Amino acid sequence: MTETTSARTATGLDWNAALLDQLTVHWESQLRPRLAGLTDEEYLWEPVPGCWNVRPRGTSTAPVQGGSGAMVIEFAFPAPEPAPVTTIAWRLGHVLVGVLGARNASHFGGEACDYLTYDYPATADEALARLDDQYGQWVAGVRSLGGADTPGDGLLRPCGPAEGPYADLSMAGLVLHIHRELIHHGAEVALLRDLYAARQ
Repeated sequence: MTETTSARTATGLDWNAALLDQLTVHWESQLRPRLAGLTDEEYLWEPVPGCWNVRPRGTSTAPVQGGSGAMVIEFAFPAPEPAPVTTIAWRLGHVLVGVLGARNASHFGGEACDYLTYDYPATADEALARLDDQYGQWVAGVRSLGGADTPGDGLLRPCGPAEGPYADLSMAGLVLHIHRELIHHGAEVALLRDLYAARQ
């Protein structure tokens, strides 16, 4: 391919659609179907001793216990090396708060969200309903950024102070990061489902 052809192809690309396809195709064809039928027992299942989980308030011994409701999520600062294995509930809690919730709040008008004050879901159905809601907000927010054809476009603007040391990163860079996070945490949850199904 020549430089001219390459430039012409890049100029004609719908960057917003391409970035969204990275996530939406995976979500619709693989990730979300793999979460169907998740039970409460599976949601909270601990494959090995010493897991970090989402637990009823008053039952955790973790150094840091975040949450404003009946359930808390377990952490430590700094995290131990190696960090404990985490459950499906913990991983979905991380996605709901740190991956989607905080970014929807910072960039797309979602409700304020942080690990210490979030009301963590006690059931699989509630967790998945919230996941669907946060995913829908994220996709709509990314779509609202438009394409990447002109300077000042939403995908090209800096993320801003909400992203701390990454404030100068473009919104396109943030979108790529969040999609990687969703894809890899979704794969972790899928593996835990496989292990749960194959347990002796």
